[in-house]
Amino acid sequence: MADRKIHVAAVIVAAGDSQRMDGIDKVMASLGGRPVLARVIDTFQKCDRVEQIIIVMNPKNIEEARQMAAREKWSKVTDVVMGGKRRQDSVMEGLKKLKQCEWIVIHDGARPLMREELIKRGLDAAHETGAAAPAIPVTDTIKVIKDRDIVAQTLPRENLRAVQTPQVFRFDIVQNTYKFAAGEYTDDAALVEKAGFKVKLFPGAIDNIKITTKDDLAVAEVLLKD
Repeated sequence: MADRKIHVAAVIVAAGDSQRMDGIDKVMASLGGRPVLARVIDTFQKCDRVEQIIIVMNPKNIEEARQMAAREKWSKVTDVVMGGKRRQDSVMEGLKKLKQCEWIVIHDGARPLMREELIKRGLDAAHETGAAAPAIPVTDTIKVIKDRDIVAQTLPRENLRAVQTPQVFRFDIVQNTYKFAAGEYTDDAALVEKAGFKVKLFPGAIDNIKITTKDDLAVAEVLLKD
């Protein structure tokens, strides 16, 4: 596969340490009878616009992920690699496995309820600027605080969006941006923005939640049944 041009590849970032899960590995946790990570890969495996999948894992569960990939026989998964200290380091490890690629889709391994339509919507949106991210309107009032939790500013809600994944980038943009990334970024689009590229937002999904705590896992179980 590496010898031919790949139009769309996906990097699934699942290298976190699950600090807020009280000892449970969030990407290996059971959700509706299947591991969270398996539900993520299932969606990318079924998407007809994705040709290759790279999974980036924490060292402690990389062998379990490799065994899962072999057991599930995901034909698009070509590599399961070890992540780095920062998110951008983990993404870069995934990018190293892609040589001839036009578009890259980066997705959190802890967002198991994402649907194929969101991938396709992102690929379409990214053609405008070379970078796109799903987002939903913020419904809460957001306040900026200063010392001792004193409110410094209340932000206008109509200008705020909560950004999700999958985020889509032209491969050359994300590859060159990540090579020279300083600092730490928890959002891929933010890093690309910092490099001076425009990021197009497209409609995300309310149920495309990220599993961070046990409560999130319980909410995902309910959403899965709806």
